[in-house]
Amino acid sequence: MSTTKRTRDILVRNTHLNVDEIVIELRNIRVTNLESRNRHTAPPRLPSRRILASVTEGLCAALFPNRLGSSELADEGIDHYVGHTLNRTLRELMVQIQHELHYNSGLEILSNEDRKQSAIIAQAFAKQLPQIRRLVESDIKAAYEGDPAARNIDEVLVCYPGIMATMHYRLGHVLYQLGVPLIARMISEIAHSETGIEIHPGAQIGSSFFIDHGTGVVIGETAIIGNNVRLYQAVTLGAKRFPVDESGALVKGNLRHPIVEDDVVIYAGATILGRITIGRGSTIGGNVWLTRSVPPGSNVSQAQMRNEVFENGGGI
Repeated sequence: MSTTKRTRDILVRNTHLNVDEIVIELRNIRVTNLESRNRHTAPPRLPSRRILASVTEGLCAALFPNRLGSSELADEGIDHYVGHTLNRTLRELMVQIQHELHYNSGLEILSNEDRKQSAIIAQAFAKQLPQIRRLVESDIKAAYEGDPAARNIDEVLVCYPGIMATMHYRLGHVLYQLGVPLIARMISEIAHSETGIEIHPGAQIGSSFFIDHGTGVVIGETAIIGNNVRLYQAVTLGAKRFPVDESGALVKGNLRHPIVEDDVVIYAGATILGRITIGRGSTIGGNVWLTRSVPPGSNVSQAQMRNEVFENGGGI
């Protein structure tokens, strides 16, 4: 053992950090917070982000076993792998659903009704997986056809952050519709933390959706996006204002995000705010700030520089 390491170990063993008072203060803050929310006991366990990350990885592997699953799969073993992966991940998901339902109930013990409901939700979610696969395939195809840098479909699936974010969104959106919005949000936020793309699971997004590059894209909860829509990096589909109620609290759940119709392209840095409609087939240029609806076929860009010819002193 080196002298430096021996000295360090002796220092660590002989150093006492007095944390007792900090523990007491943190406990008091925790108890006060629980009482302010009318909870006098420890709150029920929340879904685990770590487990949901594993669940999502398993679901993606089951959807695309040859590319996102095991690298050692033989053709005859794919169905077995998919079945085994789904059984494991759906059971883990069901437990997380129980945690959310229990948390929402406010009861001390998970009820039999919530236990049964968690199985119903997990089964209903599983039935949607083939449709999710079809939608993701349309997204991958749109990315491949829309990006000249894409060499093949497999590259798009395993490399493009927009596809990862969209796949997480599509999984989360189904769970959001089935009544577990916290789990749905956590799944979307897992992709957000890895890609920089934020898609709220409550948004409605059609087929063949392509986010190119992607970093900084924000899509709000009540946004509606049609088919064959393409976004570039740093696009925001956000709310123009946040109304408050009589007590000054934010009004939740109102329709506050844009509607983007089919075949729209929105270029990098565009900010589109409020419950406005971008008409079918429109193109929104880079860095545009838009708070009004535009009709189908519109081409909206920043003000162009004026080029004036100064003849015979004109313009002076």
